[in-house]
Formats: sequence, structure tokens, C-alpha cells
Amino acid sequence: MTLRIFSGFVAAALAVSSLSVPAALAKPVSGASAVKMIDTDNDGTVDMKEVEAVASTTFDRLEKDSDGTLDARELKGRLSAAGVKQADPDSDGTLDKKEYLAAVAERFKMADPDGDGTLDAKELNSKAGKALLALIK
Repeated sequence: MTLRIFSGFVAAALAVSSLSVPAALAKPVSGASAVKMIDTDNDGTVDMKEVEAVASTTFDRLEKDSDGTLDARELKGRLSAAGVKQADPDSDGTLDKKEYLAAVAERFKMADPDGDGTLDAKELNSKAGKALLALIK
């Protein structure tokens, strides 16, 4: 019985939302400091173009084996197993740059509840905003 409960707990833990911020990446980064780092046009917000530029650089930095994809090891916990599966439409267990940027775009959209196409410090401090930052830092 104990093993069955433990197995259920493990299954539930693995199914945790792909928005959860991995503990290893949960170092406190305020939304305001993130805006300062990402906001290249200095308008006090970040838009998808600015986030995509950072995400592209992050992908290139993480992609160590020069195969054009990120595997779980290279992702370093930025996405949960469920998050990788969701972002991997070809089900090859890796994310190419297009798939990675699509995952970033999805997180951006979730962090933008007012739908204005920009994220401010408050939105980046939300759970969805922190999940986005975990993926691109």
C-alpha cells in the first residue's frame, strides 16, 4: 500500500504543470531587474521580440553538443519532463530552436494576462512570468 501511495505521489509530481519554476533556477530575480536586462528599447517593458532575442542567445549557449537541439541535460531543468513533452511536437525527446522559441512564446503569452504584447515588472514577478524567466536565463 505504501509503495502504491508513493508511486502515485511520484506520478503526480511528474505531472506538475510545465509552468513550475525548477528549484535550481528559482534564484530570486525581480521583475524589475529582468526588465532592465531584457528591455533593449528602454520603454520599461519587454516585448516578444526582446524576449526572443534573449531566448535565442540562451538556446545557443545551452546547446553544447552542436546537434542543433537541446536535450534534458542541456536544458538543465528549465522545463519539466511534461514541459519538454508539450514543447516537442515531433516527440524526438529534444527541442530544436524553433520548438524552444515556441515554448518561450507560449510562456510569454501566459505571462501577459492583459494581452497587450508587453510584460512589465509585475507580470514578470507572476508565476507565469517567473516560469518564462527560468526558461530564458
